[in-house]
Amino acid sequence: MSTPASLRPALGRRAVALGALAALALGATACSSSGSDPLGAGSSSAPAAGTGSSGSTVVVGSANFPENVLLGSIYSQALKAKGVKVEEKFNIGSREVLYGQLQSGSLTVLPEYNGALLAYLGGKAPAATKDEVDAALTKTLPASLAILDSSPAEDKDTLSVSQETADKYGLKTIADLAGKAGELTIGGPPEFKSRQEQPFKDVYGLTFKEWKPTGDTTANAVRDGAVQVGNVFSTDPKITQLKLVPLADPKNLFGAQNITPLVNKAGVDAKATAALNAVSAKLDTAGLLGLMKKVAVDKEDPSAVAKDWLKANGLV
Repeated sequence: MSTPASLRPALGRRAVALGALAALALGATACSSSGSDPLGAGSSSAPAAGTGSSGSTVVVGSANFPENVLLGSIYSQALKAKGVKVEEKFNIGSREVLYGQLQSGSLTVLPEYNGALLAYLGGKAPAATKDEVDAALTKTLPASLAILDSSPAEDKDTLSVSQETADKYGLKTIADLAGKAGELTIGGPPEFKSRQEQPFKDVYGLTFKEWKPTGDTTANAVRDGAVQVGNVFSTDPKITQLKLVPLADPKNLFGAQNITPLVNKAGVDAKATAALNAVSAKLDTAGLLGLMKKVAVDKEDPSAVAKDWLKANGLV
């Protein structure tokens, strides 16, 4: 993924780079326009202390980017619907601040991105799939913290193309670019080439015709034909707006970035755990992409968007 500096989208992925460690560890390079920054560097204001102990108030936090606030609201309302007493502390800041507050018990629950979190914690295992990342995280996290079920939803780098390009070259996965990449120009953030050119050759055998630094205009460049392949985040609303086609990554070049509840174990009981796991079971990338369009493009209130999604999925 492209932003893990300190926390994948600060948890506001598109607005700020997450952090050097996570970025290097995950090969993340892209930035999107939705205002999310999966736990990147952001406001460092600390939340007020909460209780966080089992049977008392569950404090749900979020980073300071739209996607993470939305996810925090989904978690919060799902918990309330099951009779759990909840306090919300959203828009806090970067991963360093959030992680410290979770360890101290000032926060109880946080929407995380499993791959970026593993990189932040210095995980060295060759983890690429959801299950591999989660297994490595379980071994790496301190005894006071735990991850619950990861959702299928991912906020991660993709290679996306226009529908016209997909049809012309028969593209559904990155692997389908083999033998065709030499005819195509690829775009992304300025650092995308230096980080990903060799991995694309090593993993998929791809050598592109040209690399262009398209930055925040990548999705538009794909739509307009300035590039044929672009590095766009999987939950960037422009995918829907511009009718782009994200190519599947069967060899997990970009690594898993599944939305995952990170909890202080002392603050969640079986009822809270079940409520959060039920959210993960229903949340997928396409659904999150649709929700982010409502928040980032249509400017709907994240709390209202969260409530509607929970109702539609029978969780409230």
